[in-house]
Order: sequence, then C-alpha cells, then structure tokens
Amino acid sequence: MLRLLILSIIQAIFFSGGQVLLKFATGRITRLQWTWAWWSDLLTNWWLLGSGLCMATGTILWMYILKHWPFSQAYPMLSLSYIISMIAAMLIFHEQISLVRWVGVLLILTGCVLVAR
Repeated sequence: MLRLLILSIIQAIFFSGGQVLLKFATGRITRLQWTWAWWSDLLTNWWLLGSGLCMATGTILWMYILKHWPFSQAYPMLSLSYIISMIAAMLIFHEQISLVRWVGVLLILTGCVLVAR
C-alpha cells in the first residue's frame, strides 16, 4: 500500500505540475490565428513544453501503476492531484482556499488511504 501511495503522489505531482505550467503557458498564448507566426510562438512556448513533459512523465508513471495494482485501488489515487493542485493554487497563484475546501481535501486524502488498503 505504501508504495502505491508514494508512486501516486509522485504521479499526481507531475500531473499537477503540468497543469500549473499549462496555466502559465496560456498566459503567453495570443488569440488563435492560423498563421505561421502564431504556430511558431505556440511551439516555442517553454511553459507549454514543460507542461507536456510533466504530463508525459505522469502518464508513463500512471501506466506503471495500472500495470502493477488493481484498477479499483489505482484509479482513486488520481484524486491526489486535486489536493496537490489546490496547494499549488494557494502557494503559486496566491488563491484563498476556504475551510470547506480543506475539509474536502481531508476527506479525499482519507478516502485514498482507505482505498489503497
């Protein structure tokens, strides 16, 4: 159980990191235009490249988890990314997180521990 939880946390960090980088990337993307300049700007957006690398790494780790654990144990672990993303929203984007959301995080975390057993 501990190994599944650790791998799931690492996988969730990559997925959440990819989403944070995607948020930064979207701030640099101009309005959609079907021009070579727009596509060049998109393909040289380092935030977008970092997002893709994080998501690809998270996906490879997710494939490993799916191969080695029952689906009914592995799939609920994806919800760990909600927790990590909320912490990132607070630390990186300085969003205010209400007490109700923290209670929700505690419930998700408790559920992950119970499902992983």
